[in-house]
Amino acid sequence: MNRMMRKSYAAFLFDMDGTLISSTEVAERIYTRWAEAKGVDVQHLLSIVHGVRTVDVIRSLGRPDLDPDTEAAWIGAAERKELDGVLPIAGIRDFLASLPPERWALVTSADRELMRVRMEATGLPLPSVIVTAEDVTEGKPDPQGYELAARRLGVDPADCLVFEDAPAGIEAGERAGADVMVITATHTAPHGTAHASIANYLGLSAQQDSRGSMTLAFAQAAE
Repeated sequence: MNRMMRKSYAAFLFDMDGTLISSTEVAERIYTRWAEAKGVDVQHLLSIVHGVRTVDVIRSLGRPDLDPDTEAAWIGAAERKELDGVLPIAGIRDFLASLPPERWALVTSADRELMRVRMEATGLPLPSVIVTAEDVTEGKPDPQGYELAARRLGVDPADCLVFEDAPAGIEAGERAGADVMVITATHTAPHGTAHASIANYLGLSAQQDSRGSMTLAFAQAAE
């Protein structure tokens, strides 16, 4: 954490679910209903869904009777309708307000419509650079999404700080060559990661230097 506090970054790259917004309970309710209807082991499913594109989750089940695109479309439609419990992570609104608009991006495994609906439900702003499930050929833990976001911002991924919550996203940030900050607000079990972590964004802000690079400033103790 001390190294991150001293380091300057060209841009910040954010995951959405579990990182900008809290949606875990909603997603798990929907996945549980789907799993019970399809004869899929619920606990196994819930252990692999976070941070991964829905179509990739279904492919990984090895069930030839389940068409990944069809099932992902059903789950996505349900997620777009069920917004009760979708809330912003504490402090995120003020933190985003401290960032220059051209210096941050959103990189999510959700499809574009689900991203739009959930971000609108929380009232959080949208950056100019957004990478969703449709924009990549390989989802997290592949680094493609974070690499694409950095490229669209005109920066090197190695000069970025990735904010993530799930193992697949953490690995994607690592493989992109970025530093990673883990957000623990929606998780009760440890990640087993050596990356710095914070529970939420309360007391966190970004300070910009004359070259446009950003450093983190904390008014609270980090984990």
